[in-house]
Amino acid sequence: MPLTRWLAEYAWLPDHAEPTPDVLIEAEDGRIVAVTPLVGGGSPAAGVEVLGDATRLPGLTLPGLANAHSHAFHRALRGRTHGGRGDFWSWRDVMYDVAARLDPDSYLALARATYAEMALAGITCVGEFHYLHHGPDGTPYDDPNAMSAALVEAAAHAGIRLTLLDAAYLTATVDGEPLAGAQRRFGDGDALRWAERVAAFRPEDDHARVGAAIHSVRAVPAEQLATVANLADRAGVPLHVHLSEQPAENDACRAVHGCTPTRLLADHGVLGPHTTAVHATHPTSADVGLLGENRTGVCLCPTTERDLADGIGPARRMADAGTPLSLGSDSHAAIDLFEEARAVELDERLRTRRRGHFTAAELVGAATVAGHAALGWGDAGRLSVGDRADLVTVRLDTARTAGVPPVGAFFAATAADVTHVVVDGRTVVADGRHLTVDVPTELRDAIAAVTS
Repeated sequence: MPLTRWLAEYAWLPDHAEPTPDVLIEAEDGRIVAVTPLVGGGSPAAGVEVLGDATRLPGLTLPGLANAHSHAFHRALRGRTHGGRGDFWSWRDVMYDVAARLDPDSYLALARATYAEMALAGITCVGEFHYLHHGPDGTPYDDPNAMSAALVEAAAHAGIRLTLLDAAYLTATVDGEPLAGAQRRFGDGDALRWAERVAAFRPEDDHARVGAAIHSVRAVPAEQLATVANLADRAGVPLHVHLSEQPAENDACRAVHGCTPTRLLADHGVLGPHTTAVHATHPTSADVGLLGENRTGVCLCPTTERDLADGIGPARRMADAGTPLSLGSDSHAAIDLFEEARAVELDERLRTRRRGHFTAAELVGAATVAGHAALGWGDAGRLSVGDRADLVTVRLDTARTAGVPPVGAFFAATAADVTHVVVDGRTVVADGRHLTVDVPTELRDAIAAVTS
């Protein structure tokens, strides 16, 4: 790829508490090769020539956003689960109905449109927590990884990077009830057979990598947790796990194992700096300490956690204990990492009745560099030389952002304010339009195919 240049009105540079005005960013072969703050209100610094071929980016330019937790097929549920009071478990039944209808072709169509919606929102990389492995009755497809391949292809079409977090999902409950109904397609029998299937799938595309996941302590028997963790460790890939999303999960784990899910994972070698716990909404004080001591990350998904009435986790206490925080849109009740980021602060205010828990720079870090690190892309999420050329520009003159100082954008902007998205040096979104996918039309058609 030839040298490409962008002139950002404001750019959020690494280790800066607020955006820097007038920054020239240059990239070649998908990598940033120069980041030059200009001086004097737009006058070039000594020796820097701003040519007419630099694409001007009005507004605030950020590193690419990382969505560290996605279930792409949940996008079909948006607006369809609010007819009654219910709870997480009744919502799950509706989710299973959609899961039962998907095949590799329909999943490709739905994921392609969902990932393109993410690109429109400034997301340049997604972690897909994937457990729809086999046919609806549990019979493997001729290609046992056909559903995984569909997700990899979908991300390529949408123009974003993907970490496929292939999830071990072996039992229905903490005490080992077998999978039944829609859950049958999730299972591989045991962790060794899961590992064999995962090892056989190696995408050749540079935009995709394979990681590992433990669905939850409900879904992987305690004696098989280490098998999954060891595979991830040997392969040097990220390991993710749903953790303490619901109090019922904690209660069941105590009843069967005499400890919390966090303690169980710690005892079986699952926690560590390459592991990310998703949600961690109901940890005990001891759990918070264990996560921090092991430098285990936590991916918060506030829009889903509130949509499902899960509760509000202790984000500030976990961060203070040493846990890196990242963000995910999970069930896609909304795909908007600006909303997820500010919700970390605003939900903490609701929980504590105090303000000022996270700085704007901390929230930007959770949405960018921390999320990419959690997905195994340590060379992304910063506007710095050598990193991937991912740029996201947010206008500062919309009805939501007009009059807002650049440092306040994460508390004002929405996904609708994103105008320009570059992934690995290639423009994917320009003037608020995805260049290859008709997102509204494809979402409508893909969702109708699995819900009507």
